[in-house]
Amino acid sequence: MPHSISLITTIAAGLGLALILGFICSRLRIPPLVGYLIAGIAIGPNSPGFVADLELAGQLAEIGVMLLMFGVGLHFSMEDLLAVKRIAVPGAIVQIAAATLLGMGVSHFWGWSIGASLVFGLALSVASTVVLLRALEARGVLDSVNGRIAVGWLVVEDLVMVLVLVLLPPIAGLLGGQPEAAQHGVAAAHEAIAQEAGMGSGGSIWATLGLTLGKVIAFIALMLLVGRRLFPKLLWQVARTGSRELFTLSVIAVAVGVAYGSAMLFGVSFALGAFFAGMMMRESEFSHRAAEESLPLRDAFSVLFFVSVGMLFDPQILLDEPLRVVLVTAIIMLGKTVAAVLLVLAFRYPLNTALTVGASLAQIGEFSFILASLGMSLGLMPAEGQSLILAGALISISLNPVMFAVMGPLQNWLRERSSLARALEHPDDPLAELPMTVAPAYLAGQVVLVGYGRVGRRIGAALTEHGIPYVVAEQNREMVEKLRAQGIPAVSGDASDPAVLIQAHIAKAGMLVIATPNTVHVRKMIEIARTLNPAIEAVLRTHSDEEAEMFEKENLGKVFMGEHELARGMTRHVLDRMGVGVAAPTAA
Repeated sequence: MPHSISLITTIAAGLGLALILGFICSRLRIPPLVGYLIAGIAIGPNSPGFVADLELAGQLAEIGVMLLMFGVGLHFSMEDLLAVKRIAVPGAIVQIAAATLLGMGVSHFWGWSIGASLVFGLALSVASTVVLLRALEARGVLDSVNGRIAVGWLVVEDLVMVLVLVLLPPIAGLLGGQPEAAQHGVAAAHEAIAQEAGMGSGGSIWATLGLTLGKVIAFIALMLLVGRRLFPKLLWQVARTGSRELFTLSVIAVAVGVAYGSAMLFGVSFALGAFFAGMMMRESEFSHRAAEESLPLRDAFSVLFFVSVGMLFDPQILLDEPLRVVLVTAIIMLGKTVAAVLLVLAFRYPLNTALTVGASLAQIGEFSFILASLGMSLGLMPAEGQSLILAGALISISLNPVMFAVMGPLQNWLRERSSLARALEHPDDPLAELPMTVAPAYLAGQVVLVGYGRVGRRIGAALTEHGIPYVVAEQNREMVEKLRAQGIPAVSGDASDPAVLIQAHIAKAGMLVIATPNTVHVRKMIEIARTLNPAIEAVLRTHSDEEAEMFEKENLGKVFMGEHELARGMTRHVLDRMGVGVAAPTAA
């Protein structure tokens, strides 16, 4: 043909081969993403035969990261992010420091310079957005407290990496690098990375840091003050046209447009820009429809992300440096996991939460590749370092589903054989028990409200307004502390644990309202409640027609769907059954 079709060729080869190898892996009971990675290796420059366009594949993968983070933002409000800040912020920072020190220690033993060791350690410390979200979504825990902690943790990691990308070029000379290499453009990809991060080429480090923080704060302020009002109105106006393609187009345009604008104007990464755009569009009543409309594109482009990772990998490193590859993989999958588990336990969260967060972070991805490329362009890190990082990424991404799979059996094994593990499942936490000063009205005939997110808060506000006593069961310790400070009885813990519902006095309660979006343990909650209180009525929520139909067939209770509608519907139903025949307020 007279014109170039490299883009079409790259997409066709990447998706086609990923489909074949992903299907084969699925039939062999191996995670399909392993097939996607192998597809990338097969069409990459380090394998014989056809070679796809690596730069184009990387850009397509970046679009996948944008759409995926946008989708997460649609299910993750600012309140959710702030609710886990007390564990996500210090946890992420300490975990980054621990993993970086491990990487620096190993690479220094290999004779690398301090600059190379620092870049190498930082690259091993940050987890992959795509892998984490795919793993949480596959297990239905993305909207759970454990999922929110993991996502909040990752957002903090991304913010830290943005600062690292900004500060690395000015201090490269002090670390033994060649900062002029990045300024003269060793490669177009490195220049693009520098532009994305908003890097300066000189001046005071503190001035650079201050400028970066100012840009990030300005971007967040713009999203909070303008975006949260503008995007829902935009979605409403487009929805009024009745055109499905226009609605889908508006969702994709906002996701990609805001991500690009945030990177170019504020120095925020594409992923973080798209994430905040999604959080602002969550304010719209069409947020769930927006998530569903963008899902096919998110899945297709996330596959291209894994393919692009495989294209970067040189299998020769496995033969040349097998011991080093094993050490790098151990740091990623064991060192980071142990550090994360210990940190979560230190914040008095249960063992289940600690293991989930630990498994979530046992891999590396996008920022690791960017850091490795930048380190090479600045003359800080040898090519061997990039190969080891890519090898570690490939192995850890492939084995991450296995980490999640073994966490359940590991927890059961520890529970059976270790009194310490049993104690960690139910830490000596004063928030896990109701205070002795709780009034008797809250201990009999009350509503037990499981989950105090957006829907739970609306129901709780209506109950308070009409003088109906209720007790909240919530996994987020910070939320329980806040509720108790407001005089609302609350217990901390997972309501699928009998001890939590017993503490909420479910045996004498008048109604069980499950307002949490995580429906994985709904049956267990209701089974426990009906065992202790056979006459109790249950009200629950779901986002799936199939799940709603299944719950109703099993006679689990009154089922509501959606978010805004279910908040109103659940509240009206609860008030009516508790003897208050008044319409529930519709305000958030």
